[in-house]
Amino acid sequence: MASKDSKLTRLARERSARSRSSVPESGPTIEDHLARIEEDIRRLKVEYDIYFNGGSKRPPYDTKMRVESQLKRLGDDRTLSFGQRYHYNSLATRYSSFREMWRRTLQDREEGRGTAASRAVTREVRPTFERSEFTCADVRHDVRTVKGVYDALIEAKRSCGEDPRDLSFAKFHRLVMERTEALKENLRPNRMIFSVAVENGHVSFKAKVDK
Repeated sequence: MASKDSKLTRLARERSARSRSSVPESGPTIEDHLARIEEDIRRLKVEYDIYFNGGSKRPPYDTKMRVESQLKRLGDDRTLSFGQRYHYNSLATRYSSFREMWRRTLQDREEGRGTAASRAVTREVRPTFERSEFTCADVRHDVRTVKGVYDALIEAKRSCGEDPRDLSFAKFHRLVMERTEALKENLRPNRMIFSVAVENGHVSFKAKVDK
């Protein structure tokens, strides 16, 4: 009887080991995919610049197809959080601006007006930033909303040609909590309203009490 129990135990262990080994390793996260798309858009712009300046014989269609395939696949993903969807939309808007510029430049080249357009393509095209507003009842714990404000601020900075790398989310969250506490000191509001906009080529970030 003891020998039978031992055999059953051994078989159970083997089944458990096979089950664990069959579990697939986790793949790239959504943030990984977003970072990859952002890098590929940057690479695609460089490749188009090289082509329009005579350094390549054909447009970078392979890279272009890869970027569009990645955008399509991630755009159909309904599991994206608010912050991830905002980041995705900003990348899609940026790519759309570049794609339209490349289309017009190719058309101008075919019609014999390519010289001026080729020089223009080397300038950075920055998509127009639309004013964003967020309402938050608990700045300390409502991380999703604060992340949305942060993503909007980063995109506004990029649209103005500013380098956003010096502002991490942790630093921004801390600054927002400090500002909120200062505003709440006397008024004790239930909610805060944050707005991000671009005014006269400069980023405008405002926080006010929702009275």
